[in-house]
Amino acid sequence: MNNEAFVPKIPYGTRDLLPRDANRKRNIEASFSKLFAGWGYDEVVTPTFEYLETLTVGSSGDLQNNMFKFLDKNNRILALRPDMTTPIVRVAATRLRENTLPLKIFYLTNVFRYEEAQAGRQCEFYQAGVELLGRSEATADAEVIALAIEAMLEAGLTNFQVSLGQVEFINGIMNEYQLTSAQRQAVKQALVNRDLVGLGEILSNSGLCPAAQKLLKQVPVLHGREDMLSQSYSMITNETSRKALDNLSEIYSILKNYGVGKYVNFDLGIIRNFEYYTGMVFEGYTPGLGFPLCGGGRYDRMAGSFGADWPATGFALGIERIMLAMERQGIAMSPDSKDIYIGWSEGMLKEAIAYAEEQRRGGKIVELALIPQSQAEAASMQVSKGYGKLVYIGD
Repeated sequence: MNNEAFVPKIPYGTRDLLPRDANRKRNIEASFSKLFAGWGYDEVVTPTFEYLETLTVGSSGDLQNNMFKFLDKNNRILALRPDMTTPIVRVAATRLRENTLPLKIFYLTNVFRYEEAQAGRQCEFYQAGVELLGRSEATADAEVIALAIEAMLEAGLTNFQVSLGQVEFINGIMNEYQLTSAQRQAVKQALVNRDLVGLGEILSNSGLCPAAQKLLKQVPVLHGREDMLSQSYSMITNETSRKALDNLSEIYSILKNYGVGKYVNFDLGIIRNFEYYTGMVFEGYTPGLGFPLCGGGRYDRMAGSFGADWPATGFALGIERIMLAMERQGIAMSPDSKDIYIGWSEGMLKEAIAYAEEQRRGGKIVELALIPQSQAEAASMQVSKGYGKLVYIGD
């Protein structure tokens, strides 16, 4: 093998974070950790991979197809975690079962999914998120939405909107008009993909009455502020959909008490691409990105799969997507300042070490030269490494 011709590559859909971006990512994560803890959430860390049957609880076939799978020595199928909701619920239901409800948990970690790699989308990506288990009230949903908004503000973003939907709105309509299981799945997939043309074709070939087709075609364009929500009441007659609208109205009223109402609108076409959602769902968008910064919602049945009959709600926020949005909006992400570079002349290492240790104990970021240098050499190194100050210890 010709070593000179060998160029090591990293796997498709992964990337290296070099010092500048790694520092910015770590700072964002630190700010989120402090924010979540300040709202009473506790951090947990789960394994990077788990048994496939655990990770597939409540997930769709599409998500399962996008998992990274492999075998252990006993030929059991393992998979890298494709999201964090299922692992968190597993931990809560099995390890934190005796804790006082509600459980409030947060995480900062990497997850893995086969994706078409592009800006903001990788096969390995980083998320921050929270899960609130044990309460079904609108106050719980409003809290996680408000916290998601505060997280985006904490990162420095101001130009964004959070769109609220409710999966029971569309479910009520499909129940009312007695869609078959296949028809329901096709309609939901078209909504997830925002495929209005495909939705129209599905409905045209469905055999549904004209009134049902007309109403279902309107669902993807039902987005706006409070006036749209009010108008939606006049379009429906079934109780399930009306209760869904009542739920969104109550959540929004609470969000206004948090002072974040201006960031919120409604989109009744949002149902998210996970089968486990049972109520409110939301996504956060910012101009210039063709995908959401964050998303989440209510999922009241998953914990029951692990033996704990708890309602739950939560969200996940994409760290790299936040960084990309900040970059495109020209929002400065200041790295940690590097304070002092210490150079030293022959015979002065002991004194240089003593000074470096003193400054580090005072909280300064300090780099100590590893070989003797002239003052000019030390000054050149200070500039090239980006330190704000040079201290030279010489004879």
